[in-house]
Amino acid sequence: MENKDGKAAQQAKSSPPGRLLGLLLSFRAFESLRYRDYRLLWYGQTFSSMGQWMDEVTRGWLMYQLTNSALQLGLVLGIQAIPILVLSPLAGSAADRYSRKAQVVWAQLLSGLLYAVTALLVYSGWIRPWHLYLTAFLMAVVQTFIQPARTAMISDAVPLNCLTNAIALNSLVWNLARSTGPALAGILIGAFGTGNAYFVQAAFFFLATYMTVTLSPALSFSANPYGCSGQRESFGQSIIEGWKFSWKNEAVRIGLLTVLVASLFMIPFRALLPVFARDILKIGATGQGLLLTAMGIGALFSSVLVASAGDRLPRGKLMLGSVILYGFILVIFAASPWFQLSLVMMGMTGLCNVLSHSLVQTVIQSYSTPEFRGRTTAIFGMGQVVVTIGSILIGALSSLWGARYAVALMGIVGALAMIIAYVTMPRARLIR
Repeated sequence: MENKDGKAAQQAKSSPPGRLLGLLLSFRAFESLRYRDYRLLWYGQTFSSMGQWMDEVTRGWLMYQLTNSALQLGLVLGIQAIPILVLSPLAGSAADRYSRKAQVVWAQLLSGLLYAVTALLVYSGWIRPWHLYLTAFLMAVVQTFIQPARTAMISDAVPLNCLTNAIALNSLVWNLARSTGPALAGILIGAFGTGNAYFVQAAFFFLATYMTVTLSPALSFSANPYGCSGQRESFGQSIIEGWKFSWKNEAVRIGLLTVLVASLFMIPFRALLPVFARDILKIGATGQGLLLTAMGIGALFSSVLVASAGDRLPRGKLMLGSVILYGFILVIFAASPWFQLSLVMMGMTGLCNVLSHSLVQTVIQSYSTPEFRGRTTAIFGMGQVVVTIGSILIGALSSLWGARYAVALMGIVGALAMIIAYVTMPRARLIR
C-alpha cells in the first residue's frame, strides 16, 4: 500500500494543476483531483454520465411517443435486467483479474456506437419500439462491464486515505450530469427532435473513451489478477468467493440491503415521469427535463456534503434514514397538482437518493479489500436489476390504478420496509 500511495503522490507532482483546477484543490472536497489518473477517470465519468442521463429523457420520451403506453415505459427499462443479472458477476470478476482499462475503453466505445445507430434510425424514420428494446438491451450489456472496472480503478488511482473523497467526487460528477443532462436532452428534443439528442449522447461517450485511453499503463491491470490466493481461479470460483465475502462482511451486507429496498420501491418512479410530464402536470419534454434537473440539483448537494464531510458522517443512520424520507417524499410528489411543488419534491428525492447511494457505495468500497472491490462493486451495480423489476411493477400498477397511486403505494411500502430495518438492525445504525 505504501508503494501505491507513493506512486499516486508522484502522479500528482508530475501533473501540476492549472488555475481553475488549483482553485478547486484549495477546497478539501476536491483533494482527490490532485492525482492525474483520477482526474482523467473523473473527466471520463463526466462525459459518460451526461450521455446516460440524457438517455433518461430521450429513450422514455421516444418510447411514449411511439406507443402511448406507461407499461412499455417500464418494459424498456425492464429489458435491461437480463444482461445486468447474468453478466454483472462475470464483469466484476473480470475487473479483478484482467485489464480494467481495456474493459472500460471498449464498453464506452460500443456505447457511443449504439447511440449513433439509434440517432440514424430516428433520422431515417425507421425507428420502431423494438429498436429501443434492442438498443436498451445492448446498452445494458456494455454498461454492466463499465461499472465495476471503472469503480475499481478509482481505488487504484488514489491513496487509501483519499478513497472516501474520491468515491464521493465520482458521485458528485454523476449528479452534476444528472442536473444538466436531462435539461439538455429536453431542450434538444424540443428544438431539434430525439435524433439530435442521440447524436450528442454518442459524442459524449466518444469523448469519455478518449479520456480513458490516456490513462497511465499502471491502471491497465488489476492489482492482483490471479486472485487473493495467488493462484488462478476459474470465473465460477471467483464469482462465488465474491458473493461469500459480501455476505460475511456485515457492513457490506447492510449496505446492499439498503440499496435493495431503494432500488425496488423508490427509484423506479422515474419510469413514469413522462406520464407526469405529459398527462398530469402537462409540461412536455422540456418540463420533464427540468424535473430531472431539480432531482440532480438535490443529488449534487448530497454529493458535496459527503465529499466535504467524509468519515465524519454517521453513515449507517444516514443510509437508512434517507431512504425512509425518500418514500414519504414520493407520496407528496404523487399527490402534487403543481409543477413548482413537484420541482421541490424532485429536488428532495435527489438529495435522499444520492445521500443513501453514495454512502452505501463508500461503505462497500471502504470495507472491501482491494482484491474483492471489482466483485463487490458488481454486486452493488446489480441493484439496477432490482430497479428494472421495480420499473415493470410500477408500470403495471400505473396501468391498473394510475400513475399517482402507483408512485404513492411504492413509496409507502419502501419507507415501511426501511423503518422495520432501522428498528430491528441496531448495529446498522453504528456504521461509520
